[in-house]
Amino acid sequence: MTDGPELSIVVPVYNEPDNIGPTLRRIAGEVTTPHEVLVVYDFDADTTVPVVRELQPELPAVRLHRNDIGRGVLNAMKAGIAASEAPLVLITMADGSDEMDRVDEMVQLGRGGAAIVAGSRYMKGGGQVGGPLLKRTLSRVAGLSLHWLAGVPIHDATNNFKLYRRDFLDSVTIESTGGFELALELTAKASRASLPMAEVPTTWRDRSAGESQFQLRAWLPRYLRWYLHLLRGRLPGSARS
Repeated sequence: MTDGPELSIVVPVYNEPDNIGPTLRRIAGEVTTPHEVLVVYDFDADTTVPVVRELQPELPAVRLHRNDIGRGVLNAMKAGIAASEAPLVLITMADGSDEMDRVDEMVQLGRGGAAIVAGSRYMKGGGQVGGPLLKRTLSRVAGLSLHWLAGVPIHDATNNFKLYRRDFLDSVTIESTGGFELALELTAKASRASLPMAEVPTTWRDRSAGESQFQLRAWLPRYLRWYLHLLRGRLPGSARS
């Protein structure tokens, strides 16, 4: 596809000194696709940064990228996507919750033409371990209802552990305003455009160190926007857009 890495892995961080080392080593050890890893941080005092700098001689695929768009995980993901160089882009979290041994299979599906490849907790073979019960329940209900009622071809629309083709990312304007809604927005836009999507089963495991930045109460209205956007496309008399 290019002379450089085939895959860019974007890892947004916020004070993850205990988790970033194991996560980066798992990427290096389990992802065989030629790749670069962008660790995206908001401010120089982030405690993740010195740990990454110490690891860079050992892990030459890793580079640090400062997010200058504005603080927050959404802007970090957007900045990472903009700074990435490969034709396939994967987003994963620094807390080690995602299964890196699924990435090569996701790449194969992206090579095959899928605009989005989801790491799916809610398809056969997937699962999740730990985390707040309410968050887990809402996520599962959203993913499965969008699959069965709105015709979304994947079972897990909200998981941010997703791979995107560059040509798809270049074709959309990101409208999300905060939090982790990006994955749902991009899934909604690909689905409404009838673009091919694929998924692989994955098990999400809650972090063992540090604090989650997920804010369900603050971000739920943003998720609902894209959830309803997808459902409206299935209501009688609704026009696709």
